[in-house]
Amino acid sequence: MKIKFKIAALSDIPGIVDLCNECFDENTPTEKAIKIFNETMHDPNQIYLIGIMDDKIVAHTRIAVVKTMFDGMDTFAILNHVCVKPDYRHHHIATHMLDAIKTICIQKGCCAIKLWSRNFRVPAHTCYKKFGFVADDATFFSLEIGE
Repeated sequence: MKIKFKIAALSDIPGIVDLCNECFDENTPTEKAIKIFNETMHDPNQIYLIGIMDDKIVAHTRIAVVKTMFDGMDTFAILNHVCVKPDYRHHHIATHMLDAIKTICIQKGCCAIKLWSRNFRVPAHTCYKKFGFVADDATFFSLEIGE
């Protein structure tokens, strides 16, 4: 299977939303995603990467590059919504996407890539570990502040 990775454009947002809604059992409205994408599309540190196969979006992640001023931390990236369409799993697409992500992060001067993944995504965790990610001895904290 031959997959092509590219940075997402506005026209790709409906396909990204459909994929993430399917993979994560979400109900994100396309209009909301388009609004947020329009607000961040010119920020070079907010990257939506997609994988295209059979003329459809079958893989996606969001890369947020975080530049810091602190020694020992430097610039790093945070990934979220890393996913592959269920019908396309088990073909190393996620590994190819992680390779593409790593290349982008190196070009952006990142010293590390951080990944947020929910506990129930055990098969995804296996893929990340095979790629070289390690589970940090840390806890992801969250504070809901509402809107």
